[in-house]
Amino acid sequence: MIDHTRIRNAALRAKITTAEQAASLVRPGSTVGTSGFTGAGYPKAVPQALAALMEREHAKGNEYRIRLLTGASTGPELDGALAKVNGISFRMPYNSDPGLRARINKGETEYLDMHLSHVAPMAWAGFFGEIDTAIIEATAIREDGSIVPSSSVGNSKTWLDTAKQVIIEVNSWQDAALEGMHDIWYGAALPPHRQPIPLLRPDDRIGGTSLKVDPAKIVAIVETNAPDRNAPFSPPDETARGIAGHLMEFFRHEVKMGRLPPSLLPLQSGVGNVANAVMGGLEEGPFNDLTAYTEVIQDGMLGMLETGKMRVASATAFSLSPEAAESLNARMREFQKKIILRPQDISNHPGLIRRLGCIAMNGLIESDIYGNVNSTQIMGSKIQNGIGGSGDFARNAYISVFMTPSTAKGGKISAIVPMASHVDHITQDSQVLVTEQGLADLRGLSPKQRAEVIIANCAHPDYRPMLQDYYKRARAGSFGQQSPHLLNEALSWHQRFIDTGSMMP
Repeated sequence: MIDHTRIRNAALRAKITTAEQAASLVRPGSTVGTSGFTGAGYPKAVPQALAALMEREHAKGNEYRIRLLTGASTGPELDGALAKVNGISFRMPYNSDPGLRARINKGETEYLDMHLSHVAPMAWAGFFGEIDTAIIEATAIREDGSIVPSSSVGNSKTWLDTAKQVIIEVNSWQDAALEGMHDIWYGAALPPHRQPIPLLRPDDRIGGTSLKVDPAKIVAIVETNAPDRNAPFSPPDETARGIAGHLMEFFRHEVKMGRLPPSLLPLQSGVGNVANAVMGGLEEGPFNDLTAYTEVIQDGMLGMLETGKMRVASATAFSLSPEAAESLNARMREFQKKIILRPQDISNHPGLIRRLGCIAMNGLIESDIYGNVNSTQIMGSKIQNGIGGSGDFARNAYISVFMTPSTAKGGKISAIVPMASHVDHITQDSQVLVTEQGLADLRGLSPKQRAEVIIANCAHPDYRPMLQDYYKRARAGSFGQQSPHLLNEALSWHQRFIDTGSMMP
């Protein structure tokens, strides 16, 4: 049921319209910035109406596509709906929708995969051209006309600041108690006048709780009641629990050695079942009074906030299962004091990550024997999702961890390969590598020392002899001895998979 009291500014109530009328204001070829981050807080009604409009125009033989800029991934009502009608000519900075992924990999949609912390500064500088329309989901519109974000902040502030016209979706499904959870700082500026960000701890609040917007730019307001894309998480399997176990042992050792405090340091965790398994391990572990400075809050982190194991979590969005989303909405006021949602240029800010000393834990597609990490492209050329914020955190973290099952596709793919088919994180940015087989602490090791530890500790036993053989022959026949490779076969495992469906000979 739509809550008509969510729009508390009398003048703006006059701009309430239908999704179809709002969609008609988005012109073909325009650049559109929307809210949304990991399937949370994205507009739902207007994009679907826009997709229907595009489909009608395409049937008449008319070109109707847009350039789409967001915070990160969205949901089937936005990326999915527009991809289905081939309505996106250009997309950035992150996507996880399978339909749009297929368009990108067929070359039908241009895709810019980039560090999430860079989007807002580059938009302010004009590198993406003019932002014609912002479509932002809100929990409410306040009496003063400011916008209360919903379950994500992402780049909403940036699109509201830069867009020529603004469309607001006020979603009654989003819990009203989200109001007050956000922290929106307006001090950022472009060089050479950029201000220091006055944030010293994950629980610092440095701004207001709503987004400012020129009311004259608001051309339409649409009332909705629709859930976020809350994807279910599978229970951690033996592989995920194995990865979590190795990581917990590593943390205990670092505390014993005095390199980490008993409460660890602010945690950042990527998305997925392995990340949730790690959160489960922390829930059961000896570490208390934990904090998080991260991009997204998943089920496991929400659970630790609920039990008091974690004191506070700072992020830019939620990424929850349907059950966890229901639990959160039922007790939103209880979580208000424990969760802070910020714009992603703050949640992912490299300087803040370095200042706070975050522990970054991210997934990967593959790592080579020297620790170069591919987190975006299958067999070097097919995009999976994107780099997201992993680069923001990996390069600037106090400890940078990458974790993955040692094999994929039922053992037909090894996650540890002689040479990565694509590199997102260079060897200098990966410090700890973990699979269910074991953990490789790469800090202070040369490339050859790294190779020996990675092969011994992280590679699956089915592939370990092949890696050892490759490395031995590379040491004997490489052009140089800093990172020995046999260039005529370094990517042969990938070619074998393309040719036969397996990396195994």
